[in-house]
Amino acid sequence: MLYWFAEHLGFTGLLNLIRYQSFRTGAAVATALFIGLVIGPKFIGWLRVRQGKGQPIRTDGPQSHLAKRGTPTMGGLMILTAMTLSILLWMDLSNPYVWACLFVTLGFGAIGFLDDYDKVRKATTAGVPARVRLLLEFVIAGIAAWIIMGQNGAHLYLPFTSREYYEIGWVYPIFAAFTIVAFGNAVNLTDGLDGLATMPVIIASVAFMVIVYLVGNARFAHYLGIPHVPHAGELAILCGAVVGAGLAFLWYNAPPAAVFMGDTGSLALGGALGTISVVAHHEIVLGIIGGLFVVEALSVIVQVFWYKRTGRRVFRMAPIHHHFEQLGWSEPTVVIRFWIVSLVLALAGLSTLKLR
Repeated sequence: MLYWFAEHLGFTGLLNLIRYQSFRTGAAVATALFIGLVIGPKFIGWLRVRQGKGQPIRTDGPQSHLAKRGTPTMGGLMILTAMTLSILLWMDLSNPYVWACLFVTLGFGAIGFLDDYDKVRKATTAGVPARVRLLLEFVIAGIAAWIIMGQNGAHLYLPFTSREYYEIGWVYPIFAAFTIVAFGNAVNLTDGLDGLATMPVIIASVAFMVIVYLVGNARFAHYLGIPHVPHAGELAILCGAVVGAGLAFLWYNAPPAAVFMGDTGSLALGGALGTISVVAHHEIVLGIIGGLFVVEALSVIVQVFWYKRTGRRVFRMAPIHHHFEQLGWSEPTVVIRFWIVSLVLALAGLSTLKLR
């Protein structure tokens, strides 16, 4: 919104800074952080009153988690509120990539909200049936992928190569939609401990803040041998809004959590990162930067697959963060060590910009 005024009213002096993506990215971080911190206490209090017993806790999970009963969920609404207001204030709303990302983020957030609401209302961990959720997610992701493909083509970029593209035609929107849905659910599966998903999302957002800025700049993209996607740099501001909103939420989600993100937040944030990677043609790099989320999702897939066929478990409990809890690691130990892994993987993902 402010960008439109800067462009059309000819702002000068300090106000001319609004034209610069770097300034608006920093402003988006600060705005989302401020909004999240301000609305947090009243928002959490409102959720606690409305939900009563809070999020249902798995009875077959680690026994230490039973002490978390009564903690409200749907804290993702706080993230989405702070993030969306910051985006609307600082981003160029004429950019189609902005709306594609917002469509996925809010759409996945709505699906997550329905799932959280169903769990709280029925006092069960089941929620909306998985098939219904996945169908809705693929419809939303497919529409966004089609919009993005119409803007920047249907080619797949391979990291560690210089300007190596593969035109995959009609397969691309399917691949793009799968990337968005898969990453949304991967973040969702990771959100099982206080602060576990939030910080890796922030780290991945900072990494993609750098990537989309470079991808959107023709000179940097040519120098690095990466795809140049005009106007993709605007999404650095969206990444900044995710960082600010995530930090504000982490303030209240730090152990012991005053509120849980719920599917409302985890699905939305994962979907946002997946969509950003599709815009930047860095879907494979997302698998490196977000490798922690990938491992969490794979641990569930492997566990279910192997148990159905042999009746035996590969891990003591899935997702894999519960496996380490069962090995005797305390919750803060698991969380902090996973944060470190996430940071290392983000640096490895960023290294693909030069290693080719």
